Amino acid sequence: MLSRVCRSGSPSFTHRLLPWVQSTTLSRSCRVQPSAIRHVRSWSNIPFITVPLSRTHGKSFAHRSELKHAKRIVVKLGSAVVTRGDECGLALGRLASIVEQVSVLQNQGREMMLVTSGAVAFGKQRLRHEILLSQSVRQALHSGQNQLKEMAIPVLEARACAAAGQSGLMALYEAMFTQYSICAAQILVTNLDFHDEQKRRNLNGTLHELLRMNIVPIVNTNDAVVPPAEPNSDLQGVNVISVKDNDSLAARLAVEMKTDLLIVLSDVEGLFDNPPGSDDAKLIDIFYPGDQQSVTFGTKSRVGMGGMEAKVKAALWALQGGTSVVIANGTHPKVSGHVITDIVEGKKVGTFFSEVKPAGPTVEQQGEMARSGGRMLATLEPEQRAEIIHHLADLLTDQRDEILLANKKDLEEAEGRLAAPLLKRLSLSTSKLNSLAIGLRQIAASSQDSVGRVLRRTRIAKDLELEQVTVPIGVLLVIFESRPDCLPQVAALAIASGNGLLLKGGKEASHSNRILHLLTQEALSIHGIKEAVQLVNTREEVEDLCRLDKMIDLIIPRGSSQLVRNIQKAAKGIPVMGHSEGICHMYVDSEASVDKITRLVRDSKCEYPAACNALETLLIHRDLLRTPLFDQIIDMLRVEQVKIHAGPKFASYLTFSPSEVKSLRTEYGDLELCIEVVDSVQEAIDHIHKYGSSHTDVIVTENEKTAEFFLQHVDSACVFWNASTRFSDGYRFGLGAEVGISTSRIHARGPVGLEGLLTTKWLLRGRDHVVSDFSEHGSLKYLHENLPVPQRSTN
Repeated sequence: MLSRVCRSGSPSFTHRLLPWVQSTTLSRSCRVQPSAIRHVRSWSNIPFITVPLSRTHGKSFAHRSELKHAKRIVVKLGSAVVTRGDECGLALGRLASIVEQVSVLQNQGREMMLVTSGAVAFGKQRLRHEILLSQSVRQALHSGQNQLKEMAIPVLEARACAAAGQSGLMALYEAMFTQYSICAAQILVTNLDFHDEQKRRNLNGTLHELLRMNIVPIVNTNDAVVPPAEPNSDLQGVNVISVKDNDSLAARLAVEMKTDLLIVLSDVEGLFDNPPGSDDAKLIDIFYPGDQQSVTFGTKSRVGMGGMEAKVKAALWALQGGTSVVIANGTHPKVSGHVITDIVEGKKVGTFFSEVKPAGPTVEQQGEMARSGGRMLATLEPEQRAEIIHHLADLLTDQRDEILLANKKDLEEAEGRLAAPLLKRLSLSTSKLNSLAIGLRQIAASSQDSVGRVLRRTRIAKDLELEQVTVPIGVLLVIFESRPDCLPQVAALAIASGNGLLLKGGKEASHSNRILHLLTQEALSIHGIKEAVQLVNTREEVEDLCRLDKMIDLIIPRGSSQLVRNIQKAAKGIPVMGHSEGICHMYVDSEASVDKITRLVRDSKCEYPAACNALETLLIHRDLLRTPLFDQIIDMLRVEQVKIHAGPKFASYLTFSPSEVKSLRTEYGDLELCIEVVDSVQEAIDHIHKYGSSHTDVIVTENEKTAEFFLQHVDSACVFWNASTRFSDGYRFGLGAEVGISTSRIHARGPVGLEGLLTTKWLLRGRDHVVSDFSEHGSLKYLHENLPVPQRSTN
């Protein structure tokens, strides 16, 4: 039986398909010429990339990151995804979004297939409308009354609803896919089409021909003739799976067509270890065969034939057949618009079924271990936390040779791949390790009075006293690039503040990070809490880590401005501490000292140009132009091989000027410097506020009044007078080390050391106090007396 809707005017397409549809119900809709179907298409306003896709089907993908190589993909739309909440009619907005995503992937050169529900719901809507209309006409004719009585709608038989809704559902898909110049073909199947060998070959041939012609097959069980659902026993075999619902249909179709990926969209985020909505339910990121015993299944979906248990059984059957499977939420309004493309891009969405178990813990397990270890850290005595940090400092010097050998491997592998500034950041040396050890001992000394310090005491009433004390933030996620020396610094600060720590380093420093993390855990082991600091070595993308809002309390990025911006954008519900750019200014006042200025500029710009606290813009008072002081600055920059970019005003003063700056808001991170001219200290301040990043800004002058005006009016995290911008550093501030430099206006600002990793909690101690005692006619009165704060010994 063939039902055909086509506006191309070409009869050849139907004739070519007839040999494959002798036993399969096929309905096809299309609006373009067959000659155009073979080409990968694009359309305006819908960005997509064409990726090389070639894979021999055999084993399923082992990791999410490999899903981007999937060539042939089946997307199964559950009844809860396709239908509205009232189960009568289709969720049109949701369907349109899904069609758009499928179209994007189809036009990347992939072969997309849809297994869709919805015919019953769509038919139910149509039949209810017809019944209501019929009853209202009859009632009006027989009763003669203007107002119609309440009408009861009879229970509608599902197969009748499917028969009434099938054509309308396909017409809807046709209209949607046509918007992206894509043809769609509908195939209705029953269990017999898979178990009868001749029909199975016919179906297989039809599907392959459609895919070859770049057409999206839309497959559904023929619910108009399908028999009632059978017991779950038909899912027990490995080689046979009965088609009793669209979950089993999608699995059977995926294996039959040697599909790379099966995406099952439902109304829950994925597979949970307990029924979704229960207090102890946790989303399972990766599910492995044999894990069924650890899962408690709830009831089935509000609509549809199968529940989550049926989906898992179908997914495992498909996995054994060589098809990767992801079960995800297709109904959530915040994610449904990109859930399919996110899955194909390898993002952590839903539950991924894999046959390959990782050697170590998952990142979720690492987060739980960091949380538990951090709480144990916080309960240690200050001397015990200091002992751990001292031991780590000793290990850095005692194991110097092993550390430098690992770092040498990283440098050799990075040679030719990383720019010179990044290679410098990657490099470790004996002097760097010695400096690290000194900084760690400073942190150990300051940790004596950190966690549990009383900040405020108040007597609320008699025998009712309130305290505000310092406590750890919780679990920190620190993401850093090309800076292995960052690992022991951040670890020491986390230990001193009693915080659990997740570390995600760049792969370019993997060897260095591995040994430094092992030494950190060795130091933690002296008090049995080695798991408080975790190094994430899995294939987790940074964006996926930023979504773990149930496990991470603060994200601290250490790296390029692009890294910081990406993390700030990706973080969902987790605060980010850091700065996106380090555009540091130095203003040379008209009363600046000739002896000081060249030293300050050289140190700020040339000592370490890749650092975030390096000078990027030099503002010079107009009166200094064409003076010996100005000439000395230019000569020094020329000797240091600094490339100069002229600001607009500076360029106007010169006959032959350097290259004019493209933007006054630029962080060069190299031996490049922007020079601009200002008329006054106020103009310098205005320039900094307009083009700076609120990081570090300096004034060079001998006029104390001008300097104080600058210090008070520049709104940056660090503002200096006659000092290099490079002093903006936790170690140089005496903090021992820093987790980063923050330019935000909430919590810590500037170099963030131990104090910036603490928050507070309130402790109230009473004796059977109730609020009603303090009412107008109560027996107690509020005192609100400030009490002395005890001083803790730091010896």
